[in-house]
Amino acid sequence: MSEGGYKSGFVNLVGNPNVGKSTLMNKLVGDKISIITNKAQTTRHRIIGIVNKPGVQVVYSDTPGVVDPAYKMQEQMLGFSKSALGDADVLLYVTDVIEEPKKHEAFLADVRELQVPVLVLINKADLSTPEKLEELVETWKSLLPNALEVLPVAALHGAGIAYIAERVEALLPDSPPYFEEDALTDRPARFFVSEIIREKVFLYYQKEIPYATEVVVLEFKEEENLIRIAANIYVERESQKGILIGHKGAAIKKLGTMARQDIERFFDKKVFLQLFVKVEKEWRSSDKMLRSFGYKLD
Repeated sequence: MSEGGYKSGFVNLVGNPNVGKSTLMNKLVGDKISIITNKAQTTRHRIIGIVNKPGVQVVYSDTPGVVDPAYKMQEQMLGFSKSALGDADVLLYVTDVIEEPKKHEAFLADVRELQVPVLVLINKADLSTPEKLEELVETWKSLLPNALEVLPVAALHGAGIAYIAERVEALLPDSPPYFEEDALTDRPARFFVSEIIREKVFLYYQKEIPYATEVVVLEFKEEENLIRIAANIYVERESQKGILIGHKGAAIKKLGTMARQDIERFFDKKVFLQLFVKVEKEWRSSDKMLRSFGYKLD
């Protein structure tokens, strides 16, 4: 840290789907900010998690995985990822020991042009051998020669997290804090409720159901000893609605229980949760619906 100075800045995580960006983000922040599942493309928005220490504020930003867009929602997701290249003070490019390194070469080309510090993190290092890791480190050094370091990590187990945090803090520019000292995120409570519900859809349902689902919180009323929440779960077809609800409502009841328990842990308060399922045909390709769900920024 510079003498008498304060360091603050945006540290953005980018990379392909399912490489562990959200797990890494949560470990770095020290709290569960991003939802995590074993399915690709779980993250749909840029999600900020803030770390405050004496003289330092780190604003981490999780982003959707880079994809070749198949519909308008994915175009917006890719837009969030690209925007993270433009406003980063430090960029963490996250890959893993499984994926093909040259996937999405156009996005890699954009990363190569960045003038800000770049760290490449090879996640899931515990699933590889030292020899394979050494090969991958050399491969990524050649693919992103502007990277300051290429670091094998295992985010799920916390391996390498402390070093990354220290390295990031050292690279931040001198700047006053962007957020209040007690801030954890810039997102409202309703956003995290919708993300928790959507996470349970990803965990509990299969095939196209999670990807065709969006959650909107209709009511968030905090009382002294209870939070009353009502939310719509949107799907694209009547058949998906039937699957989501299940026989005699069994599936939606289980989903509600799972979500309520996590929401109670998140807010440390009892929750009364009501879930409703609505059909909005082809919402993933609708400008109007995407805007209402927070995807369209223009």
